[in-house]
Amino acid sequence: MNAAPARWDAHRKSVERALREALDGSGADNRVVQAMQYSLTAGGKRVRPILLLLAHEAAGGRADGAAQAAAALEMIHTYSLIHDDLPCMDDDDLRRGRATCHVAFGEAAALLAGDALLTHAFALLAEAPGVDPAVRCRMIATLVGAIGYDGMIGGQMLDLDAEQKDGLSIAELQTIHERKTGAFLEAAPALGAMAAGATDEVVAGFREYGRKIGLAFQIADDLLDVTGTAEDAGKRVGKDAARGKATYPGLLGIDQSRARAQELVEDAIRALPCDTADGDLAVLARYIVERIH
Repeated sequence: MNAAPARWDAHRKSVERALREALDGSGADNRVVQAMQYSLTAGGKRVRPILLLLAHEAAGGRADGAAQAAAALEMIHTYSLIHDDLPCMDDDDLRRGRATCHVAFGEAAALLAGDALLTHAFALLAEAPGVDPAVRCRMIATLVGAIGYDGMIGGQMLDLDAEQKDGLSIAELQTIHERKTGAFLEAAPALGAMAAGATDEVVAGFREYGRKIGLAFQIADDLLDVTGTAEDAGKRVGKDAARGKATYPGLLGIDQSRARAQELVEDAIRALPCDTADGDLAVLARYIVERIH
């Protein structure tokens, strides 16, 4: 991320520290732990945990008050990438600029590493310091909805099924991405606001913001697969077309897809609670579309 780097880097560093602490003493000779650490330390933009932390601050939370919850989100995101890359899913061999987990450790270890990251993430969230226990329960329920069969996992299944269909409509494509990508991104700022003790109305505003940038983020990813390089994306490009996947550029064209992503970002910023609309969350939203121009 090249905008507001000092502030976002501080959040990123707090997440990296929480991730190290979460696996500290877990057994370096355990191949599953090695695979977990390999994937967690591969880099990445840490968009989801930074979203959580920025929303937490914007809703009145302490700067370091939700780092463990943010680390839990990054663990879940990393689990989803490990599983997405498996031969039975997208069959990718490059992620974040290096060999995918199953290439480096084998399919069995990669599958188990993803499972372990998912389960450990909920342990972190259940024990998040500084968050009321009742709020933690709400956060867990929200996250389960975002990543379960009605959210990310269901969206992945729809995406796989869609590869066998001809003539997918833009509405069907949006449904896939609202679940596969958008639901988890929608949850991130909402969870941050919950951890800060925000009202339901404020949480709803952050949730709508997250929903809009989730769709914008997916359009940006689709565009990068068409117009970007492996160095830009950190993974192989051009694979969507090769697999016959429906994408926003494939259905709308590049220019219209860019315009749609821009429109979604502006809608997202308007959804923010009024006293946060000019802050870092707006800058982050605009960063999403800046990377596709």
